[in-house]
Amino acid sequence: MRWLIDFLTSSIGKKLVMSLTGLFLISFLVVHLLGNLQLLIPDGGVKFNIYAKFMTTNPIVKFLAIGLYTGILLHTVQGILIVLGNKKAKGSKYAVSTYENGSWMSKNMGLLGLLILFFLCVHMGDFWYKMKFTDQMPMVTYDGVVMKDLYTAVYTSFSQVWIVIIYLIGLVALSLHLLHGFQSAFTTLGLRHKKYTPLIKLMGIGFSVAIPALYALIPLWVLIKEAANY
Repeated sequence: MRWLIDFLTSSIGKKLVMSLTGLFLISFLVVHLLGNLQLLIPDGGVKFNIYAKFMTTNPIVKFLAIGLYTGILLHTVQGILIVLGNKKAKGSKYAVSTYENGSWMSKNMGLLGLLILFFLCVHMGDFWYKMKFTDQMPMVTYDGVVMKDLYTAVYTSFSQVWIVIIYLIGLVALSLHLLHGFQSAFTTLGLRHKKYTPLIKLMGIGFSVAIPALYALIPLWVLIKEAANY
């Protein structure tokens, strides 16, 4: 086991963990978005609330959630270690050269990561924690099944301008983080080829813009809709 610990704590090992967990979290972003887009369905929250109940009670989903939380933790810890390691090695000629030639995103991945982490804490505290561990949410009944009304909680939260602003800042940080991280993950895994790298780069840009934009559409839609009702 010592060799595994040595590898995971090495520079290459840390970047490998960052790449694998990053790609895993990228896939989660897509799945989570598909579920959240049901908030835009004009059915009073029926489909979204049923979806939310399934996601919080299904045993398979609960098991997969452990992997998600582990992935977020590993990605965060390894990200911090890489940033600290880069600062420590900044005095070397190689480190300085790499830093100067990198993009703004690559130089500020630590800052972007902290903004995303803050956004996650706000998001999970506002919805995930209340949904799973409190009785603060209103209840609703569909076909005799009682469940928490997460739909109303989301609409109530997104009707507040300051919360929407926090979400938009977090999603801009996520977009910039993905612009570098998407391509970097494939590079770390050795998936670079003059024939395919331009396509990977194009896919990375498209994903990094489209996914956060679709996430941003939800709070903006709710805010505009709620404002129009006054």
